[in-house]
Amino acid sequence: MYNGIMNVYKEAGFTSHDVVAKLRGICKQKKIGHTGTLDPDAVGVLPVCFGSGTKLCDMLTDWDKEYIATLRLGVATDTQDLTGQVLFQAEERTIRMLAGEQVRACILSFLGDYDQIPPMYSALKVNGKKLYELARAGKEVERKPRRVQIRELEILETSLPAVRFRVVCSKGTYIRTLCHDIGEKLGCGGAMASLTRSRVGIFGIEDALRLSEIEKLRDEDKISSVIIPPDAVFGDCRKVKVTAAARRFLENGNKIPAGMSGMPGSPQNGERLRMYDESGRFYGIYEYHAEGKEARPVKMFLTGK
Repeated sequence: MYNGIMNVYKEAGFTSHDVVAKLRGICKQKKIGHTGTLDPDAVGVLPVCFGSGTKLCDMLTDWDKEYIATLRLGVATDTQDLTGQVLFQAEERTIRMLAGEQVRACILSFLGDYDQIPPMYSALKVNGKKLYELARAGKEVERKPRRVQIRELEILETSLPAVRFRVVCSKGTYIRTLCHDIGEKLGCGGAMASLTRSRVGIFGIEDALRLSEIEKLRDEDKISSVIIPPDAVFGDCRKVKVTAAARRFLENGNKIPAGMSGMPGSPQNGERLRMYDESGRFYGIYEYHAEGKEARPVKMFLTGK
């Protein structure tokens, strides 16, 4: 069984669940999960977790994501991208009257925190029903705005009515909705024309593997070479090797007294630590609590049970 994370390139036409299903067939392994959906027409980075690495799925969704998107001004649709039903079409003269600097200033005004209303065509659930299921049934329900953060925003190319831009954002941000909101603020409507996810945390598009490449690696018995071990994604956490006497605490997923951690000096309160036994085997992520002078497990990837 493979254990860890693979950086997969999701191609257009596949859902994230499609990718997982195909990987189960390619790798002959059931325990596989993805770390956040991408629209079927979108392409790019989709980290996929294998085996014990599936415990990372909920943690990796918190990572910042980077996208390259194309906004089409002058049109609004029910899905907020160009695949949907057109709800509004601006007159050509309205687009011609837009100044490039006006468009630029409007887009950049979304830098920072803003309250975003999730789109109806999304996988969010309301009363146990996915919003897109309700939308396809012709129903619309009230959605509460959610605070998201646009950390970086760079305009790459402007050729009105199209604008291509790069965005780094917090989890839960819908780029389709960002495009819609930009168009609404400009008063001409806007929809997403294309989307590429270029980065998820430490995973970049330059290293992402297509399904055909993964099949080739399988045939060459080299899939293990592209599985990243779980501890590799916690490079910002201090590495700690516990003493031999403390190994049983690790094996049972128990708290570890600071004196048995094998770490010189005291960690900061709330500091997260990568815990290894004396032979270098990774067990999990712990958090130090100064009050009890102990490290407590946050997520275990290996135990003796």
